[in-house]
Amino acid sequence: MRAPADRPPLTAWASALTMTFRETARAKVNLTLSVLGRRADRYHEIESLVAFAEIGDRLLLTPGHECRVTVSGPFAGDIDGPNLLDRTLGLLLEPDPKLQLGSVHLEKNLPVAAGLGGGSADAAALLRAVRRANPECAGAVPWHALAATLGADVPVCLAGTPALIWGIGDKVEPLGAAHRLPPMAIVLVNPRLPLPTAKVYQALAAGSVPASRRPPALPAALADLTSLVDFMRSHGNDLERPAISFLPAIVDIKAALAAQPQCCIAAMSGSGPTCFGIFADDIAAAAAAAALTRMFPRWWVVATQVVGGSVSGPSNATEVA
Repeated sequence: MRAPADRPPLTAWASALTMTFRETARAKVNLTLSVLGRRADRYHEIESLVAFAEIGDRLLLTPGHECRVTVSGPFAGDIDGPNLLDRTLGLLLEPDPKLQLGSVHLEKNLPVAAGLGGGSADAAALLRAVRRANPECAGAVPWHALAATLGADVPVCLAGTPALIWGIGDKVEPLGAAHRLPPMAIVLVNPRLPLPTAKVYQALAAGSVPASRRPPALPAALADLTSLVDFMRSHGNDLERPAISFLPAIVDIKAALAAQPQCCIAAMSGSGPTCFGIFADDIAAAAAAAALTRMFPRWWVVATQVVGGSVSGPSNATEVA
């Protein structure tokens, strides 16, 4: 008997059932974030230099007839409302009913509503896993368009590489060799308090988007930490002020990071409240993470690296908690 037209042949399902597809939903770190204004549709246009940390959530796709999402991990209980992964599975049925989907398990290692693009990174990881599970028809699926439908941060998380983004975040220009970021050891700190992105943008009270604007130019070469830090200081994060109005602890986190030996700069990522410090090397980052955990045991503190190059020492992220 022939399989129904809207499903893959049973032989394809049988083959897929023996496989699982694993993806890491890496933490997105906004090195800079400029808000240009609010559009008529109430979305905000931005420009942001984005990088990705080695630490992230872990996603496992097991192809099969049953499509469901399960979640575990230290921050699983903090997910409030519908999981974006459920919406992603539903959306994936639209471009090609023959796509092999299946059950999804998420290990939630990143804080929720933290300014790290966690939910967007999870959705992007699922898109990548489904793309790998369907090599024969993946070319016909508009992956970037699907990502943009799911959320403003999903397209850059789908790319998963350092990039300059603009528009509402849906325009993504990966950094080429001429603009490659230097190796970075970083420490991420979150006070274990959520801060919804929409709330921060609303408090910013941005004006209208300028009528005439051009796509941003890629930054000049940022091959060393000094150049990168200078670029970050000159651009900053426009969402920091409104974020602090809701969570003044952000000021304390930045100050604590900046006070650590060999911290080159401390900044807030995205809409907060997670802040990060860039350090001279992995050893300095690990020492800072250990010191901060001793001083502020309730904070979530992680020493890790930006994807794209090792600084020194081990490459695995280290959580101190």
